[in-house]
Amino acid sequence: MIGINRQVFFVSLFMVVSLFWLNSVSADKPGSSIIQLTIADAIGPATADYVERSLETAQQQQAEVVIIRLDTPGGLDSAMRSIVKNITNSPIPVVTYVAPTGARAASAGTYMLYASHIAAMAPGTNLGAATPVQIGGGGLPTPSKPGEQEKEPQADSKPSDMKRKIINDAVAYIQGLATLHGRNKEWAEKAVREGVSIPAEEALKLNVINIIASGTADLLKQLNGRVVKVQGHPRTLNTEGLVITQLDPDWRSRFLSVITNPNVAYILMLLGIYGLILEFSNPGAIVPGTIGAICLLLALYSFQLLPINYAGFGLILLGVALMVGEAFEPSFGILGVGGVIAFVIGSIILIDTTVPGFGIDISIIATFALSSALIFIFVVGMAIKARRRPVVSGLDELINAEAVVIDDFDQNGIVTVHSETWQATTSTPLHKGQHVKVTGSEGLTLFVEPMETSTQEN
Repeated sequence: MIGINRQVFFVSLFMVVSLFWLNSVSADKPGSSIIQLTIADAIGPATADYVERSLETAQQQQAEVVIIRLDTPGGLDSAMRSIVKNITNSPIPVVTYVAPTGARAASAGTYMLYASHIAAMAPGTNLGAATPVQIGGGGLPTPSKPGEQEKEPQADSKPSDMKRKIINDAVAYIQGLATLHGRNKEWAEKAVREGVSIPAEEALKLNVINIIASGTADLLKQLNGRVVKVQGHPRTLNTEGLVITQLDPDWRSRFLSVITNPNVAYILMLLGIYGLILEFSNPGAIVPGTIGAICLLLALYSFQLLPINYAGFGLILLGVALMVGEAFEPSFGILGVGGVIAFVIGSIILIDTTVPGFGIDISIIATFALSSALIFIFVVGMAIKARRRPVVSGLDELINAEAVVIDDFDQNGIVTVHSETWQATTSTPLHKGQHVKVTGSEGLTLFVEPMETSTQEN
């Protein structure tokens, strides 16, 4: 029995050691899978969070390569730079693939392509137009005479110093990315300064991208055996026979995507302001204040990640204050109209960017401007007027009212007031038909005193 127990012990020990050894070997072996991300919208804070967390997951799983399927009109500069930093510092090779056919990598998407270890595009796609959009818009077309074609807006021959600084910074940034992976620096500069765009076939000829692939299978075939430089060291890709794992945004990225939508953040801000106003006007209501505080904090967090114009934010607060002022102190509409104007202008300039997908819908602004005016000027105004009216019912209304004694009594008796019969108590003898004044109440008993006594005391 002792020999058998020793054999079982050594066999178990051998299996445990073997298991740990196999795990260490498999952990040290890179390239066990391919992680794929999909970006098919404007690039914002939620996109940057999605890319960062996905690259961390790919590193933990020792992925061979990360593929980003890209189709974007552009996005916010801050979010784009965050993504670029995560790509360039990734220990896992990143392939940005503009797909499917008809997709584009405009503006911020062009920077992502240049930052990636491998830049690939599907046939029928395009990239470019990388001029910073805040300063990239031209003027309006020159009015033409009847029968003549409209003239194209002329570029500003003398751009301001701030414009030159922003453009030069963007040019230096994209040229640095081009140098990092040996891509066309001259075209990159034109994409920023002139806003040019090119299709996939021309991009390959100009050494802007590395691969044109008709699909994911074709992309993997062309990636296999290709040497890339990752963190300064050459690395040969081995994509043969590997399984692609699609990595979708987790709950945090989806939640961030919702609250950083400018329309949602705008609505949350207004709900927060309205909730706090209702709580302050009706202390103890609790529900409006609680909901308002939560909404306002979420809105402030979103605004921290979005390009906010604080002048617009201030105008919105001023507009709300003026509309509330109209409710408290009617000014024949002057405060109310001024409040609506300030509210609308502030809402329009609140988001300080013209990036597609990051503006506030004008219909939402109009809806909230109209509803705010109705709520604060009319509804709140009517409530305040109602609170200022004298009390016309209840025990409080009986105080200082005139009553008539029904029968003689010294302390307790019966009086009539407002055609109602009440128990009454007094410290002075009263006579039938005598007029008395109600001075207080306790339960269903009134305290009364003779009208003459009240007059003398006053």
